Amino acid sequence: MASPKARTTALITPVERAAQDEAMALAGEGRTAKAVRRLRKDSGLGLATASVALELLTQGRSLPTTYGEALDALRQLDAPLVAEMTDLLTSGNRDSAIKLLRERTDVDLAGGYHLVTELSARLDPQ
Repeated sequence: MASPKARTTALITPVERAAQDEAMALAGEGRTAKAVRRLRKDSGLGLATASVALELLTQGRSLPTTYGEALDALRQLDAPLVAEMTDLLTSGNRDSAIKLLRERTDVDLAGGYHLVTELSARLDPQ
């Protein structure tokens, strides 16, 4: 059974649609290891998280393809976390928001940065 952090990370890490489709096809052929590698290739997912992402795909879930979709997914999964990140951003603590996100999920630094940047853009549309 996957950890809640790994599941959340899999659901908030963007993976291109083509990579998702290719991973599904590979999994359908019984080539699970290659499917996991395909998911990891462009997404930055770790091994355990990519395995969880593949499991979610085979269960009929889709993964986000953009950071906007990823942020929407995070809002559905953990609204209190997004609220805390919003508070940090509004008080000028971008780095703390990234750190909080990374502590509560297994998202990598780049992914955390992009998610927080997306949240920041939605808070301050120009």
